[in-house]
Amino acid sequence: MAGRPLRDALAPLLPPAIRLACRAIRPGDRALLLPEEAATIPFRKDHMRDASGAARHAARELLAEVGLAGTPILKAAGGAPVWPRGLIGSLAHDDDMAVATIASAATFAGLGIDVEPAEPLAQEVAQIVRTAGDVLDGVDEHLANRLLFAAKEAVYKAVFLRDQIILGFEDVAIDFTRGEGRTRAGRCVQLVYCLRPRIVVVAFEPA
Repeated sequence: MAGRPLRDALAPLLPPAIRLACRAIRPGDRALLLPEEAATIPFRKDHMRDASGAARHAARELLAEVGLAGTPILKAAGGAPVWPRGLIGSLAHDDDMAVATIASAATFAGLGIDVEPAEPLAQEVAQIVRTAGDVLDGVDEHLANRLLFAAKEAVYKAVFLRDQIILGFEDVAIDFTRGEGRTRAGRCVQLVYCLRPRIVVVAFEPA
């Protein structure tokens, strides 16, 4: 039940049509990968396969809620998960926690998620992530750059399948006062987030 506090922190902020699941990553979670999934996961290190197994297990719990129990979530050549027809979704993990989210493709055009530990981001990384267009007013200053990192990752996932454009941190501007992220290509997505017990950002664009 380690994922419940995180889910409880974020779920009230999400639109009702977006489903969210969390799972603490455990040694041996690679055994949760279905055979079809395992064949598409290139990671050789056990901890990476454990993370993939945990994330897909969480996602399959969500698929079961919409009548698609046991559906494998393959990994496309580009790295994105492949969702059943009519659905969109996103997976993420850090070293300890895996998260998944799904929604109807008729309701949302894009959906992305990212998770990070609730710890300050290294300054050398923050200098790359943060750009002049970002607005972080009102965010805990100790976690603002880590939150910004997660938000840009979530926005990238939300728009990539449609645009097929590789985005750098400089190509995404985040405004936490407006709860939105904008890409250089013109996409605007909405954001919700929590800072504790871990940082999780969900980015979504209504259809």
